[in-house]
Amino acid sequence: MTKQLLLIDGNSVAFRAFFALHSQLDKFTNKNGLHTTAIYGFNLMLDHVLKVVKPDAALVAFDAGKTTFRTEMFADYKGGRSKTPPELSEQMPYLKQLVTAYGIKNYELVNYEADDIIGTLAKEASDNGYNTTIVTGDRDLTQLATDQITVSVTHKGVTEVEHYTPEHVLEKFDLTPNQIVDMKGLMGDTSDNYPGVTKVGEKTAIKLLKEYGSVENLYEHVDELKPSKMKEHLIEDHDQALMSKKLARINQSAPLEISLAELTYQGPQTDELVKFYQEMNFQSFLSKMNVEQTELSLDTPVDKAIDYTVLTADNLELVKKLGKSVVFYLEMPDANYHISPFAGFVIGHGDQWLVSRDVELLQQPGLTKLLVSTEIKKNVFNAKAMIVGLNRLGVQLNNVDFDLLLVSYLLNTNDNSDDLGLVAHEHGYEDIEADEIIYGKGVKRAIPDDDEKLFTHLAKKARAIDLLATQLFDELEENEQTPLYTDIELPLTNVLAQMEIMGIKVDTDRLSAMGSQLIERLSEIEQTIYQEAGQEFNIKSTKQLGEILFEQMKLPVIKKTKTGYSTAVDVLEKLRDQAPIVDNILKYRQIAKLQSTYIEGLLKVVHSSDQKIHTRYLQTLTQTGRLSSVDPNLQNIPIRLEEGRKIRQSFVPSHPDWEIFSSDYSQIELRVLAHVTGDENLQEAFLEDQDIHASTARRIFKLGPDAKIDRNLRRQAKAVNFGIVYGISDYGLSQNIGITRKQAKTFIDTYFEEYPGVKKYINNVVKEAKKTGYVETLTHRRRYLPDINADNFNKRSFAERTAMNTPIQGSAADIIKIAMIGMQTALKENGLKAKMLLQIHDELVFEAPKEEIPILEKLVPSVMDSAVKLDVPLKVESAHGATWYDAK
Repeated sequence: MTKQLLLIDGNSVAFRAFFALHSQLDKFTNKNGLHTTAIYGFNLMLDHVLKVVKPDAALVAFDAGKTTFRTEMFADYKGGRSKTPPELSEQMPYLKQLVTAYGIKNYELVNYEADDIIGTLAKEASDNGYNTTIVTGDRDLTQLATDQITVSVTHKGVTEVEHYTPEHVLEKFDLTPNQIVDMKGLMGDTSDNYPGVTKVGEKTAIKLLKEYGSVENLYEHVDELKPSKMKEHLIEDHDQALMSKKLARINQSAPLEISLAELTYQGPQTDELVKFYQEMNFQSFLSKMNVEQTELSLDTPVDKAIDYTVLTADNLELVKKLGKSVVFYLEMPDANYHISPFAGFVIGHGDQWLVSRDVELLQQPGLTKLLVSTEIKKNVFNAKAMIVGLNRLGVQLNNVDFDLLLVSYLLNTNDNSDDLGLVAHEHGYEDIEADEIIYGKGVKRAIPDDDEKLFTHLAKKARAIDLLATQLFDELEENEQTPLYTDIELPLTNVLAQMEIMGIKVDTDRLSAMGSQLIERLSEIEQTIYQEAGQEFNIKSTKQLGEILFEQMKLPVIKKTKTGYSTAVDVLEKLRDQAPIVDNILKYRQIAKLQSTYIEGLLKVVHSSDQKIHTRYLQTLTQTGRLSSVDPNLQNIPIRLEEGRKIRQSFVPSHPDWEIFSSDYSQIELRVLAHVTGDENLQEAFLEDQDIHASTARRIFKLGPDAKIDRNLRRQAKAVNFGIVYGISDYGLSQNIGITRKQAKTFIDTYFEEYPGVKKYINNVVKEAKKTGYVETLTHRRRYLPDINADNFNKRSFAERTAMNTPIQGSAADIIKIAMIGMQTALKENGLKAKMLLQIHDELVFEAPKEEIPILEKLVPSVMDSAVKLDVPLKVESAHGATWYDAK
């Protein structure tokens, strides 16, 4: 059967849908007040056309802006159009969300219109044997009609369409599709605001074209026309007619960065579509999918209105009446709670909510006593932010029981928003707006002046926390995840908060000096590159660099892009041995990034009050459970280059005669792999404390037990070891270590022969994931895999690799979290002054008085080694010194 392509003119269909339902504008709004007429009508069109066309490939094209190559030809092109109604323009971003949820790509191209995108793809499709259906509200596209292309023009709304084939164009206009642009050249277009010939309308234009065929041929015979006003107008408007025809013609050779091969249509993303319909309040579409927009089943009914009392210094006694369990929420609109302004706070339970803008009230004895109490339970959202925020006010928060952010994340790591409103929506509680609606989008957010708006938002947040606590605790219990929350994640929140508050000191003078040295180094490399190139040029310009390397120096072209030669890192790595200039360019890029991102970046975030950096650890971001460091990211300081490693010299203890102490798990993921797979050969290597990479090298290269393993063999074995953990393919391995795919396949096959338990584990974990839809770590941390049974090969393959890796990587993350909790307890129990400062992947970093270093050398490994009991030993390597660099 002939393949079918569906192309939709997004802007024109949206415009038609909007005005078709314009009389019902006020009826079509969602809970946030968003008008949804265009979205609703567009959805009707999609439902209808997908059933009729049954496309193999699909795309919705949108206009990128008002300025295009046509406005360069004619400045007043489309100039007469009235401004798009805001009620329509506000819907456009959501239209694109709808299209994505349907599983259809959308695309726009600067300097071109949606028509040009459609025309170019329709031509490509015809050249490749496809039949194409174009859906539009604009008859201009009828010029594209051929035996393989049908242009369906909407009228009377969006579901009734008129299908333009060449036969229908001939029947309708008595012209061929190619002559549509000639007709437009003569009559002009009032909608697009180009002139044509004065007083020539559609009928006259068609009559002339039937006789002369084209605008050009008409003008070749214009002198033969009888004298008339029309002849005079034709002669006077000659240039206008030719320009108008040019403006009307759709460009079928637009420089698209998307191709037909990328438009494969697999059907709607059902979960995303349901979520979108719920957000838009499209009950009829939900019912067609057999999904009901059900309200949350809660003991307390959810009303849109909410009562609250404004707390002041005069009515603080109300706090005493709150009981033994309260919801507390301190509002900090900016993501970085170390520096965010305070908007206000709310405290209460049930239907009693006390709100205030005056955060200094939290320093009053009545509230301080409640917050510090170990008897009164606190239900919160983002406990770590609450602890750090209150610490800035000199107040302590104890006895957190329910953290909505943490619990929601554990229930589904795919839903990792840190916006309370969005998290509540995920669990069916919709009587609350997202923060971006209240405070605006962006990093620096404005706090509203309207007290009622702010206080209502705070009270609704608190009520959401209150009402969701029981439901989500029950879900944790059903998933056997309660210990994961109570024993690991919640205690870890307190540990991380203390680490963030403590911060790590930075020697800014040393860091600045490093920056100056790097600038000098860059200048030296720059001059060397100029000498090797034989001229000066902008090293950062891809275009100029490409010309130097591939045109002047005649290096082999590895890859080309639409804009020229590729000079990406992977390309340059392959050329490194071809010419010294390539190696210097790579060095230049690395050092330039060190200087801008790390030297300058770190100096910007050193707090002037204590000369420390206070990073934030995101506990609810990654789907494996790994912590992420932001503001700044201290886990990502490059250590492959010596210049990068030296950046750690600027991280120093905060007291004289103290040192930095570092402990690092050795090959923790491979040890977890040995444990979960039960593979005897893999376990034997760790039980006998062998070099695991050398051991693997002997096995996959079939060498004797006493054979010497050189660096290259060990490097290749290491790539196989870690590649297996990440479900690497023979292609991926071949690229990593520079061998053929055939050799790589042999390595992988041999690995599985030598470690059969690993092969069995991989097969079983994928098989189980296909049954349950998720995988778990040793502590029951769960990761859902919605694509594990997908029809799409790429999606399914990625989900399978994720199934293999997550239990390993996630369990390693669990182990270091348990170790961090144990270390904080051990430091306190032993009465040590030492402080835990950083967690960097599998490494813990401390500062301590020199006299405590011998104690840490025994204490830290003993705690980290015993974090969990595996079938193979955990191994910890420690070091210490005057700086973080010296401790590594």
